Amino acid sequence: QVQLVESGGGLVQAGDSLRFSCAASGRTFNRYTMGWFCQALGKEREFVVVTRWRSGSTYYADSVKGRFTISRDNAKTTVYLQMSGLKPEDTAVYYCAADSDTAGVQELFTPRGYDYWGKGTQVTVSS
Repeated sequence: QVQLVESGGGLVQAGDSLRFSCAASGRTFNRYTMGWFCQALGKEREFVVVTRWRSGSTYYADSVKGRFTISRDNAKTTVYLQMSGLKPEDTAVYYCAADSDTAGVQELFTPRGYDYWGKGTQVTVSS
């Protein structure tokens, strides 16, 4: 069982930077593939980025490539999402998610590929 707690959301202006943290419980954090999703008001939850523990591969949504960076600190059992060049369309609730290495690559781009979810943190980007 893994519990995920996101933090770092807030109200920012377009062009600003922000960093989310996702603190995970559990002694096997280093063996979890970690992802971030976002959900804007009235929309479905969308893939943002995933980093796979086994291969170290990282995949980004096209909309955030070059602006967002995922990283993880296994010693702190924390995954981060560094966001720069924020746009109003980035406004959403951002969720951290963990996969216990059961999902295939394509599943990891969808919410069903994950076993555990945080409650989310809101970012609002004003123009």
